[in-house]
Amino acid sequence: MEANIRSTGRLPAAFLTPGSSSFMDFLGEHSPALLPGNRPLPPVQGVIEAPHGTTIVATAFPGGVVLAGDRRATMGNVIAQRDIEKVFPADEYSAVGIAGTAGLAVEMVKLFQLELEHFEKVEGAQLSLEGKANRLSTMIRSNLGMAMQGLAVVPLFAGYDLDREKGRIFSYDVTGGRSEEHGYAATGSGSVFARSALKKLYREDFTEDQAATAVVQALYDAADDDSATGGPDMGRRIYPIVTAITEDGFKRLTDDEVSEIARAVHERRLEQPDGPRAALL
Repeated sequence: MEANIRSTGRLPAAFLTPGSSSFMDFLGEHSPALLPGNRPLPPVQGVIEAPHGTTIVATAFPGGVVLAGDRRATMGNVIAQRDIEKVFPADEYSAVGIAGTAGLAVEMVKLFQLELEHFEKVEGAQLSLEGKANRLSTMIRSNLGMAMQGLAVVPLFAGYDLDREKGRIFSYDVTGGRSEEHGYAATGSGSVFARSALKKLYREDFTEDQAATAVVQALYDAADDDSATGGPDMGRRIYPIVTAITEDGFKRLTDDEVSEIARAVHERRLEQPDGPRAALL
C-alpha cells in the first residue's frame, strides 16, 4: 500500500471510499498482513523469551480514575529495561496500561489509538467508554494465537465516562474476556501484591492526590515481593508513571510530582517497612 502511494503520488481509492468506522476492519480488508494477529510466528519449541512489562494498577475516586505502572521490563530472570513506559493515553478521556510482551503491547496500544481516532473522524463523535473497552477486547482476542506461544498482552483500561460522569476501570484476560472492576484493579506479575495493598488502602472518598499516593504505595508493595516489579528508584530518579483521567481529560503527573509522592512514601516506610496499616473496626 505504501509503495503504491509513492509510485503514483496519490492515495489509493480505498482511502477515499466511505467505509467502516473501524480502522481494524479497514486494515483487515485492504492490508490484512499489517494486523499483528495475522503475522505467523516461525515454529518454535518452548516459550519465546521477550521483554515483558509487569505491574499496572488503577483506582477510582469520585472525580475520575488514576492509572499507574512501574518502569521495569524483564526477560526471564534478567532486567531487560529499567525505565520502560507502560501507561499511554488512548484518547482524551481514557488510558491503557500494558502488561505482558512489551513489543506487542506497545504496538497494540498504537493500533488502539488509531482505532479510536479513526472512529471519531468517520462518525464525528467519540466512541462511548463502553465501546472503547469492547474494541480493546476484540484486539486482545485477535492476539490469542501469539498468546498461546507465550506472547500474551493483558492490559488494564481506564477512563472517565462522560455519560455516567465517573471513572471506570476494565481488566482483561488473554482471550479478550472483559470485566469491569469496581474501586481498584491490578494486572501483571505483581498484581496479587498490588491488589492486596489497594484492598487495605482504598476508600470511596479518595481525593485525586490520595488516589495517586495509594497506587504508588501499591506498586511499592508489589516491588517488595515481586522481583519483576520495579519500585521507585531514588538513585536513578526513575519513578512510576502515574496518570489521572477526569472530566478535564487525561493528565500525566510530572516526574517532580511523582518523585514527591514516592519520597513521602519512602520516608514513611522507614518507620513502617510493611506500609500503612488498615484501620480496625
